Amino acid sequence: MEIRLAKLSDLDKILKIYDYAREFMKNTGNPTQWKDSEPSKKTLINDIENKNLYVIEENEIVAVFAFIIGYDTTYSYIENGEWLSDEIYGTIHRIASNGKAKGVFSTVISYCKFVIKHLRIDTHKDNKIMQHLISKHGFKKCGIIYTTDNTPRIAYEKIEEN
Repeated sequence: MEIRLAKLSDLDKILKIYDYAREFMKNTGNPTQWKDSEPSKKTLINDIENKNLYVIEENEIVAVFAFIIGYDTTYSYIENGEWLSDEIYGTIHRIASNGKAKGVFSTVISYCKFVIKHLRIDTHKDNKIMQHLISKHGFKKCGIIYTTDNTPRIAYEKIEEN
């Protein structure tokens, strides 16, 4: 699998992947995390323009994720816990696949921890599949954060040893 920055010309394929992911989440007990339209096209265009959106290719685009290094405002307040470190970190958001490729989450984590050793990620309380993957990859549950629409998310952090 190859990872590269997303381009505006990838947008239609990316939107189809998110459509698939929303349907998958609805069918696996997580119907409200991305509702019917999240992430929005505007958010994805902004991610592409800011060079924060990546695609994973395996003969075609099979997955997409946002990876942002630096301060994330949604992580400024955490309740029922605390962060492991306040040092600079990379945040992984909006991971989705088309359901055809295996090992997408592992590929994303390997790529991101190669770029920066300090990672954060969050997910919805109903997203049991993502919670399992996050924990399986050594992230520590740190508490609850709130997204821009004020919905709670379980927040995790991982700091790789050198």
